[in-house]
Amino acid sequence: MSDSPAPRDSASPPQSRSPSPVAHDTLTLRALVSTKDAGVIIGKAGKNVADLREQTGVKAGVSKVIQGVHERVLTVTGPVEGVAKAYALIISQLVATNPTSPIISSPSSVHTSIRLLISHNLMGTIIGRNGLKIKAIQDGSGTRMVASKDMLPQSTERIVEVQGAPDAIGHAIEEIGKCLLEDWERGLGTVLFHPGTGDDRSANRRSVNGLPPAYGTPRRTNGRASPPSSPPQPQSPVLAQPAANLRTQNISIPSDMVGCIIGRSGTKITEIRRLSGSKISIAKAPHDDTGERMFTIIGTPEANEKALFLLYNQLESEKERRVNKETHQQDLQE
Repeated sequence: MSDSPAPRDSASPPQSRSPSPVAHDTLTLRALVSTKDAGVIIGKAGKNVADLREQTGVKAGVSKVIQGVHERVLTVTGPVEGVAKAYALIISQLVATNPTSPIISSPSSVHTSIRLLISHNLMGTIIGRNGLKIKAIQDGSGTRMVASKDMLPQSTERIVEVQGAPDAIGHAIEEIGKCLLEDWERGLGTVLFHPGTGDDRSANRRSVNGLPPAYGTPRRTNGRASPPSSPPQPQSPVLAQPAANLRTQNISIPSDMVGCIIGRSGTKITEIRRLSGSKISIAKAPHDDTGERMFTIIGTPEANEKALFLLYNQLESEKERRVNKETHQQDLQE
């Protein structure tokens, strides 16, 4: 979820703003699929994905092809039941069309798997206290779910692999979707994963304000003037790296959150630069009518990934602080 839109195939998901999740009726769920499976999902001249949209009422598409990258992102948006049905149909189609596909866990059985992309911050919602929620989903659907421990490169998304029969996976996805919608605010701030992140062609603008970026971050005004842009950066390890190893990445951050990332006299952003080894510059003014400001990160893929992680954690800490402050003020008024 680039500053200038990249060419997309006819089956790519639309870029228009999705309905607000406040309505609690629209889910966007992404999955990682192989390039070969993506071809099956799209079909000849886009027929399969068009049929899928007609049968389920969802919006569905696959991310553009990146040369040398063998994975693409499937995106399905619609009512929870429609999204679950769409995934079940997609998986059934893959099993029937390509029984030797890597998506199949056990070619000799009907059991297969799908790799869902889930915000790191929403994993607790799916797992539940002491793992009770994920156990209930598995028991109720007859699936097995395996959550990766690490976030994907230069993102704050993790993979949840759902294993089982196509219909069972569809049932599990419906329950997962309900969890995601019920607690959608925790997904605000997600940096979306794009296959081939180490390639300059994929270093597009990524939003850190939602799942998907269209969802946006609730605006809060803290009464303080906007802080100045970050102070000049001292000599950074990134400058010693060969230019060929460096990647540039842009992310948007709500203006009212920029101050918490910069810190007093630039102390916090300086620390993030030091720990990550990336060069980070901040636009002095919002780049469009959303009121968000652009952060430009330059460094090695590993350094940029760490910078994103640190920026994201700083945002989450600030959100939690503000929520706690509001709760405390409400308690005092009661």
